[in-house]
Amino acid sequence: MKKVAFYTLGCKLNFSETSTLARQMEQQGHRRVEFTDQPDIFIINTCSVTDNADKKCRKIVREAQKINPNGYVAIVGCYAQLKPEEIAEIPGVDAVLGASEKFRLHELIPTFEKAPPPQTGEPVRAQVFNSPIDQAIDYHVSYSLNDRTRTFLKVQDGCDYPCAYCTIPLARGRSRSGTVASVVAAAEAIAQTGVKEIVLTGVNIGDFGLVNGGPRTETFYDLVRALDAVTGLDRFRISSIEPNLLTDEIIAFVAQSKRFVPHFHVPLQSGSDTMLGLMRRRYKRGLYADRVAKIKELMPHACIGVDVIVGHPGETNDLFRETQQFLLDLPVSYLHVFTYSERPNTTALTIKPTVPGNVRADRSKMLHGLSDKKRRAFYESQLGRTATVLFEESDTDTDRQTGLMQGFTENYVRVVAKYDPLRINELMPVQLININADGFVEVLDAETPVDLHPAFA
Repeated sequence: MKKVAFYTLGCKLNFSETSTLARQMEQQGHRRVEFTDQPDIFIINTCSVTDNADKKCRKIVREAQKINPNGYVAIVGCYAQLKPEEIAEIPGVDAVLGASEKFRLHELIPTFEKAPPPQTGEPVRAQVFNSPIDQAIDYHVSYSLNDRTRTFLKVQDGCDYPCAYCTIPLARGRSRSGTVASVVAAAEAIAQTGVKEIVLTGVNIGDFGLVNGGPRTETFYDLVRALDAVTGLDRFRISSIEPNLLTDEIIAFVAQSKRFVPHFHVPLQSGSDTMLGLMRRRYKRGLYADRVAKIKELMPHACIGVDVIVGHPGETNDLFRETQQFLLDLPVSYLHVFTYSERPNTTALTIKPTVPGNVRADRSKMLHGLSDKKRRAFYESQLGRTATVLFEESDTDTDRQTGLMQGFTENYVRVVAKYDPLRINELMPVQLININADGFVEVLDAETPVDLHPAFA
């Protein structure tokens, strides 16, 4: 038995896969420990959406070497698929596993023993297990457990959308998923652990239904309906779904469901049709506005989050202002703002003009400010209402020191309340009363029944 620690960079999808890898290692007799507990094995699950993610990977490797210079370091994830040879040259890395290999850790590395240094005195070069991305055809059911109050359940992997700026198809391969039955079985297993909320995650979850390269016989709508019938769970949350795949029937179903919460995260990327074309997105801004309007028509108090990219090649000042005005006019609740960064082998590199770094930073700052205003206005619109909050199991030492704990309402309002260990992982009815100096909503206990949702009225 060896001590193994994990570090995750990137998205909710990576967290679900890291947790699954950890359970696999535990089944092989290893013991999961914290990164600072002198592990024998370090597994680093990487992202490569931006160049900053690559730099973070290198920094984590250096920290692992400081903690245990003799520890075995394996790198998996998107960065490992895209640049395996580059990672293999990082001092201290022992193995690099690509998209097809990361779930075969123990098969490919049975002993996790560091190789002896060559007699020539040259540094040890990492083993590379990396197949061409077109061989990444398997879907692995993955979900997080015991890491956070909410569980992230992967329902889909890969992507068939060749967006100009994105490396995900190169890092994860073609779109693929499990069957409705297999995902429902995973949700039922999660329900047995006492989890109250599942967040559905994937690369392009609205594209659910492609199994083993065969014809589509099931859809994301079929999955949503089936999960809604799973007993023992209180909440499902859709993490992110493309606007062209967010159908009227999905929105209408969420509006009347007691388990699927009124919270949507819908990537936009740009509010300019010209930019959407350059980005090779599959919709125009009119469709996006229609999706937002449909959600608000059926669920006036729904929370709507937006992904947006600033500084993409071709984004002139006028085109950026189009995005800024479009977002200002939309009744959305918050923005996730990404500053464009050049990624190898993407078509965005061929688009002119490029946007200077300082201009990208200025645009990012402006949209972050707009996001703060949008979130504040949304929170203010909820004051005086009664909601249910799932209180988080976070850093209990910090909770005790501050005397406060946090959680989220159905429609993703972050609240704070007096710390009470009995509230952890419990759904509690509260009244939203005030926004504090940190921008969180303060609450009072309420007597409204917990099964509040449809229409959240």
